[in-house]
Amino acid sequence: MSISQPVLDHLETPCLLVDLPRVERNIHRLRRRASELKVDLRPHLKTVKSVDMARMVLEGTPAKATVSTLSEAEAFAEAGVQDILYAVGISPQKLDRVLTIRKKGSDVSILLDSVAQAQAVAAKCAATGHSFPVYIEIDCDGHRSGLAPTDPALKTIAEILERDGAEVRGVLTHAGESYGVIGTAAHADFSEKERAATVQAATLLRQAGFACPEVSVGSTPTAHAVTDLTGVTELRAGVYTFFDLVMAGIGVCGTDDIALSVLTTVIGHQHDKGWILVDAGWMAMSRDRGTATQQVDQGYGLVCDLDGVPIADLIVEACNQEHGTVTLRSGSQSPLPDLPLGTRLRILPNHACATAAQHNGYHLLSPDPALHGQFWPRISGW
Repeated sequence: MSISQPVLDHLETPCLLVDLPRVERNIHRLRRRASELKVDLRPHLKTVKSVDMARMVLEGTPAKATVSTLSEAEAFAEAGVQDILYAVGISPQKLDRVLTIRKKGSDVSILLDSVAQAQAVAAKCAATGHSFPVYIEIDCDGHRSGLAPTDPALKTIAEILERDGAEVRGVLTHAGESYGVIGTAAHADFSEKERAATVQAATLLRQAGFACPEVSVGSTPTAHAVTDLTGVTELRAGVYTFFDLVMAGIGVCGTDDIALSVLTTVIGHQHDKGWILVDAGWMAMSRDRGTATQQVDQGYGLVCDLDGVPIADLIVEACNQEHGTVTLRSGSQSPLPDLPLGTRLRILPNHACATAAQHNGYHLLSPDPALHGQFWPRISGW
């Protein structure tokens, strides 16, 4: 997309840009997939963390959302989102905040994977007379947390919850290890691990007399590769809205799908070292080095011109707090481009969630004059 120079010229750098046509294309891609697979899409809003952006993500889908912080839950509930899954293991101290959001009318469900958590939720139900809907987390790949799908603790947890009035809303898993493999076939294998583990756990609970209506799976790599969701009711993904270099590196998207970039300015040169200095350091890009272990290491980000077209082999090789060092990647035969002082560039990030978290909002790039140049604020805090 050709970018209107005046819109970018007046922005202070570094700042965050979003290419809205790419966002729309990415959203529709996964929306179509969920429709074809006949499951609800429950987008994870931890990437966008914006009420305005969430309206784009949720439009035309069932009114379901996933969040990673209660600050997100509060903001999205206030904006009218009615069905919110707080998909981080619950701690007892956060139940009062969850209860406050629920009493305002939003159906916020919580996640847990231990008897201790279940006991804390049951105690809060008994003390308040309020029923909390709960997803039980299932471990499908040893990534981080959750119970094995045949763990006897599943029934124990369900019994504790429903004895004191909580609701076993469903089971949930996330194949985080899918980020470590490359290609559709490998991601599809992990998607089947998600499906099989959750369906097995749900079957165990239902046979024990618990309704367990929801079976929730998803990660961005598996959501784009899955072909069979028999027994699953909802699909979750988050970074698909923007994509990033990590997702491109494992074959989920191309660099021309990445909708998020950091606008930066050339502030100096070290000609004898082959360095171009920009004003986007790790405070603008984050310290995420997610491509370091991939086949192509993109440093701290891939450098593009103002139209978002990558400049051959040019990366942010190193970062200090407010300085980025732009160089040619190791082994490149390309000439170092002539980028005079004051030149504006765009940098594609390794991890969209981490880079976006460094900024307070998005400057929009759109062919629609009513949207082009608008600023959409982000939600911060926990």
